[in-house]
Amino acid sequence: MRVVLVGICGSGKSSLARGLRHLGYEVRECGQEHSDVPHMWRVISRPDVLIFLDASEDETRRRGETHYIPGFVDTERQRLADARANCDLYIMTDKLSEIAVLEIAHDFLLHHARGYCKAE
Repeated sequence: MRVVLVGICGSGKSSLARGLRHLGYEVRECGQEHSDVPHMWRVISRPDVLIFLDASEDETRRRGETHYIPGFVDTERQRLADARANCDLYIMTDKLSEIAVLEIAHDFLLHHARGYCKAE
């Protein structure tokens, strides 16, 4: 199963990618330049599952993964709106541990592999 991860900086994409790869999934983190879904499909083969990870501006700043720029997360969300609208799974990571995010994604992928429908 081919999985693509998209999301706000500081949302935990890299951690989730490592965890899912460890579980045997083919995972690609979508770079910011490829976040527009139609462009993403041209750059990489269409994945089986698109997972969108989100984080609040406060959480992004707390995680220290970006320099604080007022409105940064809102700008990111606007840029990623197409990806979010087309995702198969949306996860707000603010109050979740890396393990919890991995468990949510893995559970979804297990059900998705059995033919379940889109979930959010």
